[in-house]
Parts: sequence; structure tokens; C-alpha cells
Amino acid sequence: MLALVFPPLEPVAVSFGPFAIRWYALAYLAGFLLGWRYCLYLARQNPKGPTAEMYDEFLTWAVIGTVIGGRLGYILLYQADYYFAHPWEMLQVWHGGMSFHGGMMGVIGSAWMFARKHKIHFFAFTDILACVTPIGLALGRLANFVNGELYGRPTDLPWGVVFPRGGEAPRHPSQLYEASMEGVVLFLLLFALSRQKKFRAREGFLSGVFLFGYGLFRFLAEALREPDAQLGILAGGLTMGQWLCIPMVMYGCYLILRSEKRTKRRAKTSKAKAA
Repeated sequence: MLALVFPPLEPVAVSFGPFAIRWYALAYLAGFLLGWRYCLYLARQNPKGPTAEMYDEFLTWAVIGTVIGGRLGYILLYQADYYFAHPWEMLQVWHGGMSFHGGMMGVIGSAWMFARKHKIHFFAFTDILACVTPIGLALGRLANFVNGELYGRPTDLPWGVVFPRGGEAPRHPSQLYEASMEGVVLFLLLFALSRQKKFRAREGFLSGVFLFGYGLFRFLAEALREPDAQLGILAGGLTMGQWLCIPMVMYGCYLILRSEKRTKRRAKTSKAKAA
């Protein structure tokens, strides 16, 4: 059986004595920095929307929301029994254990509070955040591959990879599938749509496309990904990740369909106030 040998990659990028910088941490850092710069670019393309200065200020909010939400999401959704039995390990994020769905909810919560504070339209603000999120997703999945974690199910395809912690069987490099779909493809799709004035004007449209696209791509990739050992396959033959993606796809469709009506309603309200 043909298979690719896992490349000689180490989770640690740089070490200075006992101090180590991991690729996963660098992926988070690069994702935030590149996403922040892209936010500024998009905000400047639409002078009628949230300002670039607002995204400057929101960067700290986004980091806090991602870390707290991602960690809590992983604890509650994936290993609640373990962490409730070992509560002192809940803060040890350097050992891994972050949930994208939890991190997303953390950022959404931060964005909602930020929008209320600055009295701006929530979906006008999140539409730009949606466009930049695939950058972090792609980098995070590449870090998963470097770490040899979250690998796929056994396969006989010629590009199957023998992962150090995955036994002797070649496995789908599901991290690379997800980096391609949730990262590159979704980024390009949102980039193309954001260039169209008619779509930028529909508040919530780009947010809906992101939720629908991520939910669909993650659902498909999960079918080839090894289920979490502590959870396995759940009801309906689906994994936890797939179940969490279903409401994302549904709500994404709702936002897409309602975006035009929402924008027209906002315009009428603005005209009435001006009159």
C-alpha cells in the first residue's frame, strides 16, 4: 500500500532553554495579525461602514473572546468530565484543547458587546470579521498537521499519511483538507463577494456565507477525520463537530436570505429619522 511518511516536523518552532515557542502559538499570532491588517483594508474600502479605528480597538477584544470561548468550548463540549475532575488544568491552554465553535461564540459575544458600546450595526461589523476568519483557520489547520494531531481516518489513497500517533495505517491528512476548504477556498469566496458592492451593502450576507461555508466544509471534512477518542461517533452516525456545524449551516442560510430585507429596513429607518 502506498503512503506518505509524516515529515520530520516538530511542534516546537523555537526554544530557548526551558522556554519554547510552538507552531500552534505562532499560527494564532499570525492569524490575529494578518486578520487585523485585512480588517483595516476592508474597512477602508467602505467608508459608510465601521471605521478602521474600530477594528484597531477590537483586536484585543477578539483575542480575549477567542481564547476564553475556545477554551470553554473545548472543556464543555469535548472533555467536561475530565476537566471537572481536574479543574486546575482548565487554564493550561499550552497543553492544547481549543474549540473553534467555542472560539467563534466568544468572538461573536465580544463583537455584540463592542457593537453596542459604539452604537454600530452588529452585522455590518461582523461581515468584515467573517471575511478575515479563514486566514486564522488555514494557519490553525496547518499547525494541527505539524503537530500530527486531528488526523483523518485510515485510507488506501496514495496521499495517505502515516502519522506518528496514528498507528501504522495511512490516514487522510484531514488537517490539509480543512486548511484548503475552510481556509483557502472560503477566503477566496468571501474575497470575491466582498468586492461586489451589492453584496457588501447587504448587512449579514457575508456573515451568513461564512457560517454556511464553514459549516458545510467542516461537516464534509469531519466525515474523513478520526472522531475524538473520548466521544467517538454520536447519534445519527455523526461526530460532535458535525452536529455543531448543522445549526451553523441553518443560521447561515437564514442570514443570507434575510440580509436584503434587513438592509432595506435599515435604509427606511434612516430616511424616516432624517425626515
